[in-house]
Amino acid sequence: MEIILREDVERLGSRGQVVKVADGYARNFLLPKRLAVAASDSNRKIVEQERQAHLRREAKQKGEAEDLSKLLSGVTVIIAQKAGENDQLFGSVTSKDVAEALARKNYTIDRRKIQLDEPIKQLGEFKIPVRLHRDVTAEVTVQVVKEE
Repeated sequence: MEIILREDVERLGSRGQVVKVADGYARNFLLPKRLAVAASDSNRKIVEQERQAHLRREAKQKGEAEDLSKLLSGVTVIIAQKAGENDQLFGSVTSKDVAEALARKNYTIDRRKIQLDEPIKQLGEFKIPVRLHRDVTAEVTVQVVKEE
C-alpha cells in the first residue's frame, strides 16, 4: 500500500515522503495514529501544504533558538552545594539544579534540554551543553562552589 507520511517515522521515512508499506502496518498503525494518509492526488496536495507550513514553523523556531543560544553562551551560573573534604559534594548537581539556576537569571530552559551526561559530584567549573533545537546547541558555564 502506498502512503504519504505526515510525520517523521523512524526507519521508514520523513514528512511528506511517499512510501510503500504492508497493508496491515498502514491500516493498524500508521493511519489510526495519523502518522500517514493514503496516497491520492488530493492527499498529496494537503500533505504538501502541511509540509510547507512545518518548514516555515521549523525555520522560525530555529531562528529563535539561535538568538537564545547567543544570549546563553556568555552566561555563568553559580550553584552552592555542601561539600566535604577533597572537594567532594555530599549530593550532586543535576540538570534540574542547572535549570533552576538559569531560571533565577530569567532564562526559562526545560531541564530535559540540558545535556548533562551524569550528575556533577565535584566542585569546580563545568561547560554544559544545552540543546535548544535539533541543530542549535549552546554552552552554559556552571560553577559549583562550596556552601558556607
